[in-house]
Amino acid sequence: MIVYCATTNPGKLREFRKAGSTRVHIEPLPGLAGIAPLEETGPGFEENAVHKAVYYSGFTPAYLFADDSGLAVEALGGAPGVYSARYAGPNATDEDNNRLLLERMRGVANRRAAFVCVIALARAGELVRTFRGEVKGELLEEPRGSNGFGYDPLFYYPPFRCTFGQAPPDAKQQASHRGQALRQMVAFLGSLSGG
Repeated sequence: MIVYCATTNPGKLREFRKAGSTRVHIEPLPGLAGIAPLEETGPGFEENAVHKAVYYSGFTPAYLFADDSGLAVEALGGAPGVYSARYAGPNATDEDNNRLLLERMRGVANRRAAFVCVIALARAGELVRTFRGEVKGELLEEPRGSNGFGYDPLFYYPPFRCTFGQAPPDAKQQASHRGQALRQMVAFLGSLSGG
């Protein structure tokens, strides 16, 4: 079974494809670059994921999923949250976002943070189901590691004793918020296809 995803983020796409199985193959939605992008206006991860999945699933008869994910920092009231990818502005790079986050966290003792991912699965413009993953850690005061993307180099995961930016990609995939939500979705789709 091929399941399409609605993302142009190469880091996410790599993780999505790795989460597939022998029965569930994850591919980007054909022609996605030519489809008018949908503005993310929901107040939370679930609303944005559902809105995107329902919209983009109208362009294929197959199952399609979209995710919304980000970093929720306790001391910042859950920010950057749904604005994680554009925290420092609409065209911000990972480095821009990390720099701004470090500036806002300078001198803050509470470093607790969580990565959150909600995946919405849809078909032909109708929501099928949502899946949620969350992983808790702490923010460091400087980046460590060059693996991953986004806030990975700042996110220290105590069970690994390193950041997601230092962790081997396969280990990160097993522990991460996105990996958790993807495994739930793949298991659900596998049950539909009899395996």
